[in-house]
Amino acid sequence: MFWTIPTLMTWTRIIAIPLIVGVFYLDLPPASRNLIATIMFVVFAATDWLDGYLARKLNQTSSFGAFLDPVADKFLVCACLLVLVQLQRADVFVALIIIGREIAISALREWMALIGATKSVAVHMLGKVKTVLQMVAIPFLLYDGEWLGLINTHVWGTWLIWMSAVLTVWSMVYYLRKAIPEIRARS
Repeated sequence: MFWTIPTLMTWTRIIAIPLIVGVFYLDLPPASRNLIATIMFVVFAATDWLDGYLARKLNQTSSFGAFLDPVADKFLVCACLLVLVQLQRADVFVALIIIGREIAISALREWMALIGATKSVAVHMLGKVKTVLQMVAIPFLLYDGEWLGLINTHVWGTWLIWMSAVLTVWSMVYYLRKAIPEIRARS
């Protein structure tokens, strides 16, 4: 089930990365670049929900899809965070916290898989809420302006990305606390 519709949708999130980054190199007014990048991010991020839904609906779930889906999410989020740091719309410490946590938890999950204890680091609601906050904060920061004349997306995006950074640390501590007894028991 390597080339199913859900898996192809997951691949689009990885393919989206150079496209979103490339928008900021186009000879367009900044507001146009911001809008294009925001729309692209929202469309590609929506495939995260849609590919999972279709995989279940079409009975096309696979081990490869289950592996690729979170990898694609992490690539997309990390790439956009780096763009936002470069554009000075996100603090480098937020990016370091989020990217560092993703690397650490990915390594922890790999280690737990090697010792046969993957259930102790299964996805938790904290991780899901963190992801939702990131997926809302990033387009706000990419847009970087007044939305509908009502919402200052930079201010809201900054608050949301910092909230996601706090949840990032909290969820990392949660996963580590669940994993440490397993690691001790098998060492």
